[in-house]
Amino acid sequence: MSKIISIGTAVPRFKHLQDEILGFMSRIYAFNEKDRRKLKYLYHQSGISNRYSVLSDYSRPPEDWTFYPAAENLEPFPSLELRMKLFNQYAPGLSAEAIGNCLKNGISPKEITHLITVTCTGLSAPGLDLQLVEMLDLPRNIFRTSVNFMGCYAAVHALKLADSICKSEPDARVMIVCTELCTLHFQQEGSNDNITSSLLFGDGSAAVLVTGDSYKAEGLRIQGFYAEIVPKGKQDMSWELSSTGFEMTLRSYVPGLIEEDFKNLVDNALKKLRLSGESITDWCIHPGGRKILEAIEKSLQLPKEKLDACYDVLHDFGNMSSPTILFVLDRLLNKFKNGQKHTVFGAAFGPGLTMETFIAGN
Repeated sequence: MSKIISIGTAVPRFKHLQDEILGFMSRIYAFNEKDRRKLKYLYHQSGISNRYSVLSDYSRPPEDWTFYPAAENLEPFPSLELRMKLFNQYAPGLSAEAIGNCLKNGISPKEITHLITVTCTGLSAPGLDLQLVEMLDLPRNIFRTSVNFMGCYAAVHALKLADSICKSEPDARVMIVCTELCTLHFQQEGSNDNITSSLLFGDGSAAVLVTGDSYKAEGLRIQGFYAEIVPKGKQDMSWELSSTGFEMTLRSYVPGLIEEDFKNLVDNALKKLRLSGESITDWCIHPGGRKILEAIEKSLQLPKEKLDACYDVLHDFGNMSSPTILFVLDRLLNKFKNGQKHTVFGAAFGPGLTMETFIAGN
């Protein structure tokens, strides 16, 4: 059985208040007073207070912008090439910071045997994995692989890979790092999808160390995984490349689809591991948005406080795509007290519509 030993997180240095981002977006999306009122309402109902970005522009006046042109229409609009240049500039350092925070338990980078990098907001070859090998002086014979373009559930998929590795190689020490620079991909067209993306997404990185049972430190033991695809939601959540960046489709009725199917997903996951619903003490749900968390509450008939860690991460960081569920898990682990037994049910959602889950306990 594999176990999660530690988690480290990191965010870029530019912290933007949600109201400051609203000011930026109002210049682009609010063409009249009615639009401004609607946008203000959406931002104030988001459940988000702050978001972080590698870009300073979102809380600065136009004359101080460094990425977007100060012109009212933002033309010439930043190209995909420029966005990828900034991803390659900032993602390695942010990832290294998260890994460093994850390794504060005493393991050195030289002891890492496997590296799994996760991202859906930047692509290149050589990519983030090789950049981290060089930056952190990781072993040159390290096993490395990448999980790309899976979106918000990719961290769970990476945990699944790490679990398989540890079961086949008991002495493995697998480092997963999920890094997303979502704010590089702001789109100027005032579509509902773009407006939704503009009020939800932020930048961040999370690293998690997974080992086999032979490693001496205590950890959260991974008990199993379960996933389902909801074909009727295939076109309702997507992530595609364009000449001006990556474009998100996120339909307003995705929370309804999750509410309709989530209870059955949980039942199937528990059945696979021969567990009862009463055995779950903690819920680690990807906070894709306030409405998604509310949909989970309704589907499972959970009291809101059961998702406090999820709401807190959404409030403090927004949706950072793949690292977000690890931010939630980190908060849960930090609240666990010695001697108490916990069983965590984790779930994240992404394009497909895909729902990935894991169950882990101490």
